[in-house]
Parts: sequence; structure tokens; C-alpha cells
Amino acid sequence: MEPHRWLPLEANPDFLKQLGIHPDWQFVDVYGMEPELLSMVPRPVCAVLLLFPITEKYETFRTEEEERIKAKGQDVKSSVYFMKQTINNACGTIGLIHAIANNREKMNFETNSSLKKFLEDSLSMTPEERAKYLETYEAIRVTHESSAHEGQTEAPSLDEKVDLHFIALVNVGGHLYELDGRKPFPINHGETSDDSFLEDAIEVCKKFMERDPEELRFNAIALSAA
Repeated sequence: MEPHRWLPLEANPDFLKQLGIHPDWQFVDVYGMEPELLSMVPRPVCAVLLLFPITEKYETFRTEEEERIKAKGQDVKSSVYFMKQTINNACGTIGLIHAIANNREKMNFETNSSLKKFLEDSLSMTPEERAKYLETYEAIRVTHESSAHEGQTEAPSLDEKVDLHFIALVNVGGHLYELDGRKPFPINHGETSDDSFLEDAIEVCKKFMERDPEELRFNAIALSAA
């Protein structure tokens, strides 16, 4: 069976509004990883989305990381909302769902919000069931596609291979989790706090960059208080 495939998504700030989230929170660019540039990001920050290239080096690391965690184990709180990715090119939307779902008590949703309904319906599902539900959830797909067309660059065709990928970094219960629907489980990156979260998340982003020093295609955006 042909896999589900969506148009690749840019970080379109209107996407939150279209999903029925009140503009108390906004996505802002992180212009650099030095302290003075991080100080320009409005606080508090409740999630960071990282866009990065999927390269051979990264795929090798990903396999090794998965084997290491399966062998050693890790602590993941049951309250972490995690979903798998089964739709090609949907990583931007899944990253956004991960960011909002794990901060849902901080968000103000409009009454008819399609994302609020999706989260309520899928809260008790497994990561795999959430992925399947998204495949059939028309309201989010339509919003994703209209948002992809509104990006600053022309949207690529559905068949074009895109090797850039979004992940979300969130703070759940004082631990920093990496949420990537291509991975079998969340990755616990250790302790964090509301005050240090942005700096801690950027340290994780730096590790991605250090693994691929020749690559320049990295971009971080923060979900910040408006």
C-alpha cells in the first residue's frame, strides 16, 4: 500500500492560529546559540523545534542510540505525549503536535479547535494509534497543506524526496525529552527546569550539529510566550 504523503511544511507562524490556538504563544526564530542571541528569545519558552538534515552520519548515530537505550533502558514519564510518524513529510506537523500536546495545560484553545479535539481523542491512544488517527484526521491534513502552500518558498511536489526533518524538544516533569516520530520512543536528555529549558534544549541541538560539522542546514524555533 502506498504510504500517506503530505507536502513538506515550513515553520509558518499562522499554522497555530489555523489549528485554533489562541495567540498567547508564538513560534520565534532562534538566530544563534550564543548566550546574547538566546537572550533575544521571549521567555518563557515551552518547546523548541529543531530542523536538521537526515544524513548517513545521523542515521548511523540513530541506530546506535536506539540499540544502546534498548540495552540500558531509560526513564520516560507516562505523562509524555508521543506519537509515531507514518505520513511522509508530516514531521513539521507532528513536531508541532508534540510541542503543543506536552504543554496543553498552558495553551488557550478556541472552542472549535481541530487540534484540541485531536488531542482529547488521542490522549488514551498508543503512539502507533495516534499516528493512524492522524492519517484519517482531515482537519489537520487540510490545515497542514494550506500552510505548506503559504510558506515563503514554493512547496515541493508530493513525490520530491525531502531529507530535512523536524523534532520537538519539551520539558515534561522536569526532564527534557526529544520527540521524533521516526524513533521508537522518546529520548530522555536529563533534568531541566522552566528557567533553564531553552539553554538545555539548545545544548541538545548543538550535539546534532557537532555530529555533522560539514552540514549547515540546521534551524531552531522556540515556542515562546507572546
